[in-house]
Amino acid sequence: MPPIFWTGRLSFPMKVLMNSSNMIAWISGNARDTKAMKKRVKLGYEGAFSDHVTKYDEVGLGHFTKVSLELLKDIVIKDKEVLDVGCGTGILSMIVLQNGAKKVICGDASEYMLGQCKAKAEKLGYGPDRIDFRQLDAEALPYDDNSFDVALSSMVLGFIPEPKKMIREMARVVRPGGIVAISAQGTDFYKEAIDAFVRAVNKLYVLGYRMEFWPRKEIEIQKMFAQANLADIKTHRLTWQDDFGTGAKAWDFLASSGAAWWYGKFPADKVAAEAQKARDFFERKKVTRITQDVILAHGRKP
Repeated sequence: MPPIFWTGRLSFPMKVLMNSSNMIAWISGNARDTKAMKKRVKLGYEGAFSDHVTKYDEVGLGHFTKVSLELLKDIVIKDKEVLDVGCGTGILSMIVLQNGAKKVICGDASEYMLGQCKAKAEKLGYGPDRIDFRQLDAEALPYDDNSFDVALSSMVLGFIPEPKKMIREMARVVRPGGIVAISAQGTDFYKEAIDAFVRAVNKLYVLGYRMEFWPRKEIEIQKMFAQANLADIKTHRLTWQDDFGTGAKAWDFLASSGAAWWYGKFPADKVAAEAQKARDFFERKKVTRITQDVILAHGRKP
């Protein structure tokens, strides 16, 4: 069951506002409609609500590369068959291939992101003998038990309504002795940017709306791995701040990396104006620094 009360860091007034809206969403049933929640995120990453996602690599490549490299530390990839759950534009998958993986299956809910990943693989010269692509639901992976040596996922867990299912599925599809490893959004993740967005957004459009994205505590992820019957579980937390120099660039990073999926709840003819209003708010309030809070975890299937 998706949580009701926001687990991330917000200023007190914004947390009260968000949780009040979440309560309305729970009472109305919106917060329990996980199918609709997943669809909004999927459509956001297909550019259905805005074109922010088209700048995903342009503004986020350095960030996601840093997280991917950290995720792969202490994991043997060479000659392994690897599943990348929520591959996005393939930032993690390309590094996995460079590290000598036998083959990588890139899976994502978004056709647009898979297309970007495929184009990147073709440009780098990786053919079907090394890489393949599959549209999928992370909570119900379309693979048999014991199909892969390693299952990876980078910065996806926060968008999954029922993350325990995702971890169980990743554990199911790896072979005995195989590794499940993820990076996920911690409780301080994007705290300045999310707080500023909640302040800037037109409240009429989001009243009774439970945001699809949800950060997690390190202990929660440890429990998810244990509940999936994984062994040798290790987690650690990596935090830093990125300084974008201007509020506009900080907003562009937030909107592009998140694909602005939240605009699925806005009237289509209001999205452009509301996005500009938010961008202007970031500039006016000088929201230039964004905290990155990443939880990294891996475990072995007995």
